[in-house]
Amino acid sequence: MQSDKWQQLKSRLAEVQNIHYASGLLGWDQQTYMPPRGARVRAEQLATLDKLAHQFFTADEIGQLLDDLSVEAANLPYDSDAAGLIRVTKRDYDKLRRVPPALVEEISWTSALGLEAWTKARADSNFGEFKPLLEKIVELEIELANHLGYADRIYDALLDQYEPGMKTAEIQAIFEDLRRELIALVQQIGRKADRVDNACLFREFDEQKQWDFGVEVIKRYGFDFEAGRQDKSVHPFTAGFGLGDTRITTRVDRRFLPCALFGTLHECGHALYDMGYRPELEGTPLAGGASLGVHESQSRMWENVVGRGRGFWRHFFPRLQQVFPEQLGDQDADSYYRAVNKVQPSLIRVEADEVTYNLHIMLRFELENELVERKLRVGDVPAAWNAKMKEYLGVMPPNDADGCLQDIHWSLASLGYFSTYSLGNLLSVQLFDKAMKDVPAIPSQIEQGEFTGLLRWLRENVHQHGRKFTLKELATRVTGEPLQARPYVAYLKKKYGDIYGL
Repeated sequence: MQSDKWQQLKSRLAEVQNIHYASGLLGWDQQTYMPPRGARVRAEQLATLDKLAHQFFTADEIGQLLDDLSVEAANLPYDSDAAGLIRVTKRDYDKLRRVPPALVEEISWTSALGLEAWTKARADSNFGEFKPLLEKIVELEIELANHLGYADRIYDALLDQYEPGMKTAEIQAIFEDLRRELIALVQQIGRKADRVDNACLFREFDEQKQWDFGVEVIKRYGFDFEAGRQDKSVHPFTAGFGLGDTRITTRVDRRFLPCALFGTLHECGHALYDMGYRPELEGTPLAGGASLGVHESQSRMWENVVGRGRGFWRHFFPRLQQVFPEQLGDQDADSYYRAVNKVQPSLIRVEADEVTYNLHIMLRFELENELVERKLRVGDVPAAWNAKMKEYLGVMPPNDADGCLQDIHWSLASLGYFSTYSLGNLLSVQLFDKAMKDVPAIPSQIEQGEFTGLLRWLRENVHQHGRKFTLKELATRVTGEPLQARPYVAYLKKKYGDIYGL
């Protein structure tokens, strides 16, 4: 498809993509280097760019080009770039045409201010400081959902932004099955909790040495520092501005060693995905990840399945012990592997173990549904949060910072996002199992600190396709089975059964 209309479409889409990249770069700067007093003018800049991108993309001309080219694309193979581009772009176009540019502008402006309000409120551990902005964000998200449209649940419209084609009812069904398995496993482990000691993680660790070790690991993973960088932020995130510029952040805690390392590994997983789509997709809506669930499958795989694996620590623990000889002199690779995998209900999602992590996600998913269905008032969020933490995890947040203010997502108007973490957990194991079947040497390679076999498999089967396929399509296409909880549950039972002698 090299007709004039095809070239016109690609040219217009590249302009839209460039505006999105410019907006994203301003957002990255806001969370890393921008002075606090720049928040209001930054909000205006972001609002202007996001509105322009929306107007450019939803213009009548693009709609006409899509209609004309859809006729040609109908005769092309489903998995071709051309057919995928028309399919994905038209899906985005038809959805966003329903949203007024003024609403896009207002959401962008409000979320930019919301980020600053959340940052201060979290530092002060005072939900009241964030409450007015969150009330506005929830109302805007409800308005957005009504414009996008939905058949069953209002949350469907918000979820679809991050996981195309996924329904709230499907997430609930997955969570119901998963919750039963997880609670039973947590109870089994709880009866043998003293088998794992993780006190070694809570000693004094030099921040720069933590940083340097994390960088050393992700270079081995395949992170290209000629095409990316790492900085610090309040909440770790990844931002991609096209091939050649992918940025990650982490945060460092002097008294909790896993914080920086696993944050770095998690964001590196996102970055490897963003660095891996084919150059031919650049400048189009196919550039980037298939969905947030697929994206999280990459971050959770490199963080947990690989980074919390026994083979990983057989290779890297001697090096870490060399970096921190006094702090880790009483440990060996096996004891440290067990320490970083200790199951213990905790307050902070990003530091939660693999077994309890999804309970954190279920809590947020349920609260978001209640907020957009107007069953929960924003002012009642702290109490509702604490009650669910007590019910699901048996712990009670001592303050708002360790409770309902710990995550950045609501400040960014990202309601609908959280469930993708759990979908990513499920898919991460499903993909990793298939990778090991296709490349049996992967486990032994990891023990040698070699990750090219796994990365090459992911590039070929997942990364190169960009957004061409949905999570459901990709899962079936790559693994031969639909997304399901069974492999993930089996992985947890085997791994933690071994650690705790279940």
